[in-house]
Amino acid sequence: MKPAPFAYERPRDVASALAAMAGDGVIKIMAGGQSLGPMLNLRLVAPDTIVDITGLAELKHVEVAGDELVIGACVTHADIEDGRIPDVTRGAMQRVASAIAYRAVRNRGTVGGSLSHADPSADWVSTFAALGATLSLRSASGARRVAMKDFLLGALESVLQPGEMLEAVRVPAMSRSARWGYVKSCRKTGEFAHAIGAVLIDPEAGRARVVIGAVEAAPIIVDNAEELFGGRITNDFKSRFDARVADTLLSKAGMSDAADRHIHVTILRRAVAEAAA
Repeated sequence: MKPAPFAYERPRDVASALAAMAGDGVIKIMAGGQSLGPMLNLRLVAPDTIVDITGLAELKHVEVAGDELVIGACVTHADIEDGRIPDVTRGAMQRVASAIAYRAVRNRGTVGGSLSHADPSADWVSTFAALGATLSLRSASGARRVAMKDFLLGALESVLQPGEMLEAVRVPAMSRSARWGYVKSCRKTGEFAHAIGAVLIDPEAGRARVVIGAVEAAPIIVDNAEELFGGRITNDFKSRFDARVADTLLSKAGMSDAADRHIHVTILRRAVAEAAA
């Protein structure tokens, strides 16, 4: 099956892209095209116009600004995997990027495209939520910032408004005492995950952020995760992890199948163990 006919715009800069997005009809942005392409071929989407932002240098810009890394929306997974951008996460993002799908996908797929697609099983959705990232969104009428934890409203649904694009991701620098763990479960390499556990634990600060991804709705994000570790975060957090509390958390979130909960709790336990290693 091939896509339905559509108009194609390739703007020269962000301002031109935003102007094109303000046109009539259904308009879709193409960044890397790794999600949009298959959806077009299957006719799951049938836009009147595609605005191709792949070549916009403004959206490939990367810089360290103060204590955070600003990543343009059109930076590819491979850019991160290959270390072509600065790293404020002590290798955490690089390890996540290297396990996304296949190399061909990583060469073309972009950070902004993945987040805008808003698939709860996508790696960056859980990763950036766990890292405490914020997103810069822009439209013709102005810009705003949204915390990653508030970006997804549900599966394939985000806070992006018509005529608005994701411009950049702002990732806080990871403290020297923080520990990172990220584990996902896939039936085979390259497939979408059916369980994700992402944890950022700082025993010195007594804080932990936990994300349970690849669920049927938006990821489950626990900003203050002390309850999962017996009420406090200490250096022995691995042994203090309470699987029963995690199971209850999933149950309250609406995950009724005990087998599904067991898989997610197991993956989360492995992420905690990775952080402790």
